[in-house]
Amino acid sequence: MTHAMLKGSNVPLQATTVRAVLRWTPGQGVPDIDASALLLGPDDRVRSDEDFVFYNQPRHPSGQVWRLGKKRVGESLTDTIQTDLSGVESSVGRILLVASADGGAFDRVGSLRILLYDATAADAEPLAYFDVKPETGEETALICGELYRRGDGWKFRALGEGYSNGLKGLATDFGISVDESEGSDDPMPAPRPEPAPPVPAAGPAPAQSTPAPPVVGPDEPTTVQPLQPLQPVPEISRPLPPEQPVGVPAQPAYGYPQQPPAAQPAYGYPQPAGHPGYGYPQAPAAAGGTGAQSGYGYPPPVTGAPDPDFRLPPQGPQFIGR
Repeated sequence: MTHAMLKGSNVPLQATTVRAVLRWTPGQGVPDIDASALLLGPDDRVRSDEDFVFYNQPRHPSGQVWRLGKKRVGESLTDTIQTDLSGVESSVGRILLVASADGGAFDRVGSLRILLYDATAADAEPLAYFDVKPETGEETALICGELYRRGDGWKFRALGEGYSNGLKGLATDFGISVDESEGSDDPMPAPRPEPAPPVPAAGPAPAQSTPAPPVVGPDEPTTVQPLQPLQPVPEISRPLPPEQPVGVPAQPAYGYPQQPPAAQPAYGYPQPAGHPGYGYPQAPAAAGGTGAQSGYGYPPPVTGAPDPDFRLPPQGPQFIGR
């Protein structure tokens, strides 16, 4: 007989191995659903991170709770958690059956139902089912139900409690250490520390000493490299002007008085012998001049007696006396 359950109701279980099947209808925009389980101790918290069975840790170390994985059944998808109730440790009082949504909230998930089967009976009708409906629509994780001890037996209770912070928030509330890796939204139990290597029983532990430096033979090249000295930074400076010779330079610098060359006199100065200066009267040869060439604009000097045949040229009317 199948029990249709309401929220908060419970039903006793006679089966020793129970298969909890989470079923929903996929579609466009529907988030992916995952089933998981948390094994709680007497204080309603996990005893360690190993008590969290989910897609990254699909089997409990005791081997009594494990995840079977997803299947397609007709138009629906399923994800299943199976539990051997007869072998669950006595320190475990409750087993939460959880559904989590990846990529959206449960308001976009249709026909979400959890069904309980007797895993030892093939093709049997479900023992009970519960249609899980979110209360606010913003839930991203739901506790669909729980398996809990009552006396010497087990019962199943329909819950439907929601969490808006996903499977990470739900697992943290029950004592799971969640890995906060950057860029990962999947909760991961914190890695367990590696066990220390066993200490040998025979004899006391050898005393530790500082290792001696390796001995280098006479024919073996050493690998010690000498320190390289720091290279000075070259100083940047402007070049100095070229030094001037002690004597008169062959080409004087601009802005300084020029020395007259011996071959060509400067303009405006007395001419040496043989080359009269322009604009000055020429001295007769007897007075020390050349007597050969007169300066421009001056009558040539008289060097001898006047010519008796010299006559003035005809004068114009303006020069004839009246």
